[in-house]
Amino acid sequence: MNGTPRLRSAFPQTPQTTQRLKQQYQTPTKARPRPSNELKSPTKAAQNGDTPLVPTQLIDAPSQRLYVVTLYVAINAWKVYESWTASDDLDSTWLFLKWIFIDGGFLFGVQALRIPWIEWSFATTLAVFLIHVAGNVFLMFRIPIPVAAWISGFFKLFWDREISISERHVKPGDIIHNASLILGKQIVHILPEGSAILNPDRIPLCLDAHHTSVELPIRVNQTDPILIELLHIDLDTQKNETISIPSRQLKQMKRQAEKQNGGSRSIQHRDLLLPVKKTGLYRLQRVVDESKLDVHMRTSDSVVVSCPKALIKQSPVHKCKGELSNLILEVEGTPPLKIKYSRQVNQRERGISFQNIQPDGLNSPLLSQKTPAALFNPKQLDISWAQSQKIEVPLNESLNVGGEWIYAIEEVHDGCGNVANYSIYLDESDRVSKALAPLQQFSVHERPRLSLTGCNDRNFLQTARGEYIDLPTNFHPSGQGYSQDGPFTFSYSFNGIENGTPKPRQLSIKDLNQKTQIKEQGWYTLSSVSSQFCSGEILEPSSCYLHNPPEPELAVKYEKIFDKCANNSVGLLVDLDLTGSPPFRLRYTIEHSKGVETKSQVIEGLRNQLDFTPKEAGFYRYRFLDISDAVYGPRSLKDSTPVLEQDVKPPASARFIGSRDVRKACFGEPVSADVSFIGESPWTLQYELIHNGKRTKHTLQSEDAMATITTDQLMSGGEYTLTLTSIQDRSNCKRLLKDSVRIDARSKPPHVAFGHIDKKRDVSALQGSKVEIPLRLSGERPWTVKYKNADTDSHLVEKTFWEANSKLSVDQEGRYELVEVSDASCVGTIDPSANIFKVSWIPLPRILSVDNVAIGENRKISRPDICQGDDDSLELRLSGNPPYTVRYEQQRKAISGSSSVRIQSLRTALGATTVEMDTSDPGIYTYRFTEISDNLYDNDPRNQNPVVVTQRVNALPSAKFDSPGHIYGFCKEDSSGEEYIPITLTGVPPFSLEVSIKHHSNSKSETVSIPNINSNRHNLAIPRRHLDLGQHVVNIQKVRDGRGCQWTTEVDVSSVRISVSDVPTIIPLESKTDYCVGERVSFSLSGTAPFEIFYTFDDAQRKAKSHDTNFRRIAERPGEFTINAVSDGASGKCKAHKNISKIIHPMPSVKISKGQVSVVDIHEGGEAEIHFEFWGTPPFEFTYIRSSNARKGKKAEVLDIKHDISYDHVKTISTSDEGTYEVVAIKDKYCSFSSQQPIGKSNKATTRS
Repeated sequence: MNGTPRLRSAFPQTPQTTQRLKQQYQTPTKARPRPSNELKSPTKAAQNGDTPLVPTQLIDAPSQRLYVVTLYVAINAWKVYESWTASDDLDSTWLFLKWIFIDGGFLFGVQALRIPWIEWSFATTLAVFLIHVAGNVFLMFRIPIPVAAWISGFFKLFWDREISISERHVKPGDIIHNASLILGKQIVHILPEGSAILNPDRIPLCLDAHHTSVELPIRVNQTDPILIELLHIDLDTQKNETISIPSRQLKQMKRQAEKQNGGSRSIQHRDLLLPVKKTGLYRLQRVVDESKLDVHMRTSDSVVVSCPKALIKQSPVHKCKGELSNLILEVEGTPPLKIKYSRQVNQRERGISFQNIQPDGLNSPLLSQKTPAALFNPKQLDISWAQSQKIEVPLNESLNVGGEWIYAIEEVHDGCGNVANYSIYLDESDRVSKALAPLQQFSVHERPRLSLTGCNDRNFLQTARGEYIDLPTNFHPSGQGYSQDGPFTFSYSFNGIENGTPKPRQLSIKDLNQKTQIKEQGWYTLSSVSSQFCSGEILEPSSCYLHNPPEPELAVKYEKIFDKCANNSVGLLVDLDLTGSPPFRLRYTIEHSKGVETKSQVIEGLRNQLDFTPKEAGFYRYRFLDISDAVYGPRSLKDSTPVLEQDVKPPASARFIGSRDVRKACFGEPVSADVSFIGESPWTLQYELIHNGKRTKHTLQSEDAMATITTDQLMSGGEYTLTLTSIQDRSNCKRLLKDSVRIDARSKPPHVAFGHIDKKRDVSALQGSKVEIPLRLSGERPWTVKYKNADTDSHLVEKTFWEANSKLSVDQEGRYELVEVSDASCVGTIDPSANIFKVSWIPLPRILSVDNVAIGENRKISRPDICQGDDDSLELRLSGNPPYTVRYEQQRKAISGSSSVRIQSLRTALGATTVEMDTSDPGIYTYRFTEISDNLYDNDPRNQNPVVVTQRVNALPSAKFDSPGHIYGFCKEDSSGEEYIPITLTGVPPFSLEVSIKHHSNSKSETVSIPNINSNRHNLAIPRRHLDLGQHVVNIQKVRDGRGCQWTTEVDVSSVRISVSDVPTIIPLESKTDYCVGERVSFSLSGTAPFEIFYTFDDAQRKAKSHDTNFRRIAERPGEFTINAVSDGASGKCKAHKNISKIIHPMPSVKISKGQVSVVDIHEGGEAEIHFEFWGTPPFEFTYIRSSNARKGKKAEVLDIKHDISYDHVKTISTSDEGTYEVVAIKDKYCSFSSQQPIGKSNKATTRS
């Protein structure tokens, strides 16, 4: 057998014991040679044999290993179970010893079995046994395994945070490895020889009256010149001259350049500023340095010209709308020029315009996009292009908007780049500054527009002859308006009727509202209009005709009107012929015996007729006073018209006075009719009364102009006709009459009586309901019935009915009596046997008494106070028709807060019931019995005075600690005999209180009674005799107030704890006082965790917590750290006051070149200064390196490392070697810092101290 078969991924085959055992079961083959190391004696091979104790033929090796592992797992499960069930320390010790022997026997017994793969050496077995012993210690004595510490250590690999002295979580790496402590580097370059150039930045330069001198820059690079010569060419004369800068002026220019550079030599170049006061072309001619060698000069000409300027030539300040601006801009400067101007209309910008200006045939190097370095050729000298030229630019823009226009020049640019900026003066508010800006301000006025209104070719003006009238001119609005442009002038032509030649006339008015008056008849035509500034436009209608109509006149013709019987004049008929403009108004008077009467007549046409026929006899005189028409006022007619007179005697006549409608007559009543007479008294009147075809004639004599005809009693119903037949007056002329009046007479009077209800005139009904009493009526509708309630002595009530069988609706009980009745026209009669009807109410249900107390007039009952939660009820007695339903409002008004209302109801079949009182919550309870109904009545809505029962439910008193759950820490060393715990009580004092005090080591609590507490806040005094060292729980058990209400609780949720303990201690782990930023300050604590440490840092009081006996903080910034006090979890408010101080020093820092990367260029053999600035506590030790300057694609190489000491905060080192200098390490009196790992140097690097 070769061994147990195994997969490729399984364990290797079980190792075989000896070669001899391997071959004893194999088929013999040829002999094999044996190695020399296998030649052993049979005895020694038998002694060293390691075959399993249990033969593998009986149980194979893998199965043996499986059985051993299974037994090992079972033993350890049994071990864990016994550890979990151990009751005390003695039991744990016995189990520890027990399992030591079990584990030792198992581990050493497994080695005796010699099972492959678990056959270990004695040392390995002993080590595994000791590991099991240590595990048994943790398991049997239940020592916690620091799993949290292991997890925390693993977590810190990825999240390394510590608490600093300022109680913030910080990264120690950010504090310890602070790259900002070493800043800056300096790069030294060795440059070739220097150079010079004139005005390299092409700065535009110009001169004028305000700028008489400009500074011409000369840039020198890496050189110190001692001689500078320039070539100057005058622009006007084209003469050249050589300018040599004196040495004194040159030194002053160099000092000025160094001052501008801040005294730093790191800047590559210097700009020497040469003041020049002449215009012209400038070119560098020669530059000599300190070595008296010529410096390389780059060609760069510079031109100084006259500054550009511009102005606007004066033009009129008043212009008219529609005209052109007609402005001229005069620009002066070196071409090509560019001008920028703006327009502003009525304080609103109307855009900005640019114009490029240059003269014809200009040939200038300034026209090219890139200005050449050399601006002239000495051989062919022509610099006329640089001379200042004056150019006029016309501006003709349409002025299409009225108002204030402002043209302003903002900027002028010349060809060299000089800019004259006038906009700064435009933005100034004062007038003096604005006067410096070239601008032109003028007003654009609207053109007036005039026409006539209310008069044209069809509608003429009319006025009385010789009177004036306003010419109806109308100025039309336009744009911004022109009302302020007066005076205005307009002309018109007049063409009269008599003279056909038009006459021109011209008028001037001050404002638009002024009118011109005219009076001559003829045509008026507008021809022109203008304001003070502009001519205007005449609109239609522009012509008007003024007409003077004739004055009104009157011609009168009249004739008399005669009576045929008496041949008397009875009136006048007057014909009127009028002349003028209708309508006419004619006034005249009528004089008669009763006085003078003035009348007015409006006549619409030219002819009219007046009928003067008076109704009464007498003498009449008619006078025409005056006449007026549509144009002329009243014109007197005194002398132009006759006075008319007549003596009138009218014929006899009579007629009825009043309405001609059919007159109604009641049964048995006479009828009267008034008659008026005309003529001369006395009168004799004959009339007839016609009924059913019968005529009854009557005669009436009267001396008065009015009389009354009265008929006999009309006892027969039907239609009567009263007719006037004839009349005769003093003239004895009898005249027939036809006037008549119809009379409708009633056959019987109207009648009323009460009907029956259930064959009687008496009814009982529900209170408040409407009772309909039957009425029986006869006559003509509608009927008006007056009745009264005899039992209440009420006033009469009048109602109208339209039906013969109507119903009288009443809602009050009593005896109703009919008093009067009338129909549409007559008063009727009442049946005396049916004129009274009785109505009575069924009694309403009501509450008779509450708790055997009768209901009084105020219907309010107060019950005694009761405590919250006590049982109470009230008894109601009712009257009515059972069953009853009672609804009441239960209103609870809290002692403080809003009220709540609940609607409740109860039903009872008896006349007495009980209502349970609500005492669940405190407050004032009001029970308002608002509705009561029985078998007949639902509810009386008119019952506005319900029965009200009130009762006060007093709240149960309560008591609670002001800080529930709070632990009051009392110190063991405190010598005071009592401690106070604040309690808040609710209710009415005095209170009595019971509290229980329970110590954590005693299962029985101790009860303390506190009587006569006279306020709602009380400081509970706990006598020291009730407090021992340790924890106490204080609970409130019972409280009773002055109203007798008591509150008891089994569990007090507001209980507090009292801890009596010793004070903790704190000791620093290091004796040193000085620390650096980034170091950790550690202390050891003694007491009961958690601890509270009170300390001061940077004059700020702070508090920290520690959950173990170590207190450590990392110092993230400098300052003084002082431990003031410490308290632990057992001592509560007790503190151990300390004064342990530590000084935290800042890390030293250094800067090269003010912390920046600076580049210094020097000549070969020159020197550069390296400035070091230190912060910290001197002396300073620092290490700096010089490395090769970085080149593209090549890493910098360290060339030199140097160490140095500075006893001051500033140090300067001179060097002439090229390279990059930077500090890598710094150390002061207390702290040190290095920014790199150990530095590897090249073979060329040297170390010098």
